[in-house]
Amino acid sequence: MSRSRKDPRTERATHRVEGSIRPRFDLAAAPAATGRPRRDRRAEERLALVPGTVRRRLDRTQRVAAVGALPAPTTPAVETPPRLRTIPEPACLVAVVPDAPGGRLTPHDRQLFGAARLLADANGGAVLALVESWSDELAIAGADRVLPIPASGYDPEAKALALLSVLDGLAVRHVLFPESADGGDLARRLAALSGEALFAGAESLSAKAVTRAAQGRRIEQRRAPPRLISLATDAVAPHAGTLHEALPVEFAFPEPTAGAILSAEYIPADPAKVSLAEADFVTSAGNGVTDFEVFRALVAALGATPGASRMVCDAGLMPRAAQVGASGTVLEARCYFALGIAGAPQHLQGVARCEHVVAVNTDLHAAMIERAGLAIVADAQEVMPALLRLIAEEKRG
Repeated sequence: MSRSRKDPRTERATHRVEGSIRPRFDLAAAPAATGRPRRDRRAEERLALVPGTVRRRLDRTQRVAAVGALPAPTTPAVETPPRLRTIPEPACLVAVVPDAPGGRLTPHDRQLFGAARLLADANGGAVLALVESWSDELAIAGADRVLPIPASGYDPEAKALALLSVLDGLAVRHVLFPESADGGDLARRLAALSGEALFAGAESLSAKAVTRAAQGRRIEQRRAPPRLISLATDAVAPHAGTLHEALPVEFAFPEPTAGAILSAEYIPADPAKVSLAEADFVTSAGNGVTDFEVFRALVAALGATPGASRMVCDAGLMPRAAQVGASGTVLEARCYFALGIAGAPQHLQGVARCEHVVAVNTDLHAAMIERAGLAIVADAQEVMPALLRLIAEEKRG
């Protein structure tokens, strides 16, 4: 339909005969084209129909004003860069000692920077990141200053001594650690060396108070923030909004002394034998996967931990221990690769804590596709052998 919409008031004004006391109208006069063109709902629906799906699905982003008409040109949204905040002369420093495995901040580390920003902004201070190497993530996370620690690898003794020298040599008001295996151990070592009281496992933090549960979670301990604090997971939201300088800080560390640890190295665990709750990279199969031999070969080639949806485990194609979801295992993996999984609500609850989600599904509107940061709308049975070929080519190259 190409005719324009009618505007009754404008049409009445065009038919009116001027110069008469009583309102008179000439209905034979040609009405002026008024209003915007009518929309053809059927044509819009045909354009929005997604081909190749069993169920009838519509892509509403393909809506146009009329048949054959092009969508109105829109100016692309210009993303404004985050505002850079500088603190030239901080009144104090709030130090953060993240785990940063492989030089990359974890979600827990980012929450640590969010807590440090609360304490620093309330006291006119700056956030000091004590890390092994500088990273681009530190400015986004909220670090104003960066001080590389000379200790590298697994050497908690040397790292604790280096932190003690920073504690004595700089105006550090608070030092925050993650309450993790490495972070908690380092916090307790520093507390023993410095004689400072450690508030371990803090579950909430503000500029005036820090709290944690005690006595089997029957009571809550509350006090003003001390100098040494280790923070539990999800106690504070990560910093967001402003970009910070992350300027390097010069500091003369004392000469390292030989400790009890002569040599140490990280031995990676076999991903096929790691439990899903501790896995870093999980690849899961759903109803879209039928060739499980290829699936297992892909999991081994990617170095991932195998997982599955509930329906696959119910069918006996994968063990029950591999089930991902609210009724299986809730993941905290860095990356989750879903093959042929539509994304039931219980399954999405199981991957809510995953940092990155990659999904392969033929349904453009599947819930897992919407949850994914990277989505491939294709058949998982075709994607798996293609990935295996690419991995083999990369190894040969």
